[in-house]
Amino acid sequence: MAGAAFLDHFSGLRDPRQPWKVAFPLPEILLVVLCGTLAGAQNFVEIRHWAGHKLDFLRRLLPFQRGVPSHDTLNDVMNALDARLFSECFTTWVESLRAAEPDIVAIDGQTSRRAHAADAHPLHLVSAWATRQRLVIGQQATDAKSNEITAIPLLLERLELTGALVTIDAMGCQRGIAETIRSRGADYLLALKDN
Repeated sequence: MAGAAFLDHFSGLRDPRQPWKVAFPLPEILLVVLCGTLAGAQNFVEIRHWAGHKLDFLRRLLPFQRGVPSHDTLNDVMNALDARLFSECFTTWVESLRAAEPDIVAIDGQTSRRAHAADAHPLHLVSAWATRQRLVIGQQATDAKSNEITAIPLLLERLELTGALVTIDAMGCQRGIAETIRSRGADYLLALKDN
């Protein structure tokens, strides 16, 4: 089944729930959340709403014998998953979508508007954009008291970059970052400033 092949990338995730309390299997929850998010839903209520309208489509991929889980169930299960492992699984899946030919990978940081943590600092992410596929292939959040210089190497270590050309603005023009890119089998193009 197509849904099973897609979800193979997430097989490393373990269901955090007690088995006798599981009404909706983890693969169904993952499929609903991932497809709903890709369809543009921005929260669990919207994801549940999308899935309710697309249940026939979802049943072509997995059984969904009990229908679609509530938004609260989606929220609870996703929040109980190992976030680091989910991120790795997601990155592996996205990497599988890339073409085999070398690509230009643009690294850049963005601060999310209206996305503040409990400490009132805005969420700042460094993203890797595969230009040919027009696809974000990885992201790394920066620490509240840090900047992109510490996040970029962490992001680069998770990406398959062999043969790629990695571009970064002046913030990433650091000897260590250039060495990391070369160690991953890629070339780099770094912007320079007069200072």
